[in-house]
Amino acid sequence: MTEPNSYQGGDKQWGPGQPPPAQPAVPPSTPPPGYGYPANAAPAYGNPTPAYGYPHQPAAPVPMGGAPVLAIGDITVMGDQIITPAGSLPLRGAVWNATDMSHTEEKIPTVAIVLAIVFFIFCLLGLFFLLMKERKTTGFIQVTVTSAGRHHSTMIPALGPHTFPAVMGQINYARSLSNM
Repeated sequence: MTEPNSYQGGDKQWGPGQPPPAQPAVPPSTPPPGYGYPANAAPAYGNPTPAYGYPHQPAAPVPMGGAPVLAIGDITVMGDQIITPAGSLPLRGAVWNATDMSHTEEKIPTVAIVLAIVFFIFCLLGLFFLLMKERKTTGFIQVTVTSAGRHHSTMIPALGPHTFPAVMGQINYARSLSNM
């Protein structure tokens, strides 16, 4: 901290430099260049052009029909439509399906085997440690919705054996909304 500021030029001044000159104001119709927009061709807000890394979005905003009624993964039911990342689908006549792609394993943990060996040598009660079981559920539950000739699918991680019945309860509610 005892060296002069080498970024201020050759006159060896101490302290912070002078502020940069003021930049001209950017007109409000053009956003500043950022992620997805090239620096030399920033489009106006009213006419966005698809840029690299962005999927093509519909020109008109999707009308929202109130508060969300139901959400399953990235599928949201709002009013009379189903909102997905690919766009909106009509709720009436939608077909909902769920596939359980999870499995539950049951095994004896390593700690139980070590304790069984140690206590078997000392007091012959170590075999009771082999009754310990560990259950682990892995996999996903796939939820699909089809409406008006369009299809969307989402994967929900299975956190336990209770996940599939919970998702089926949500799908049955969505089915009842689709039949109204």
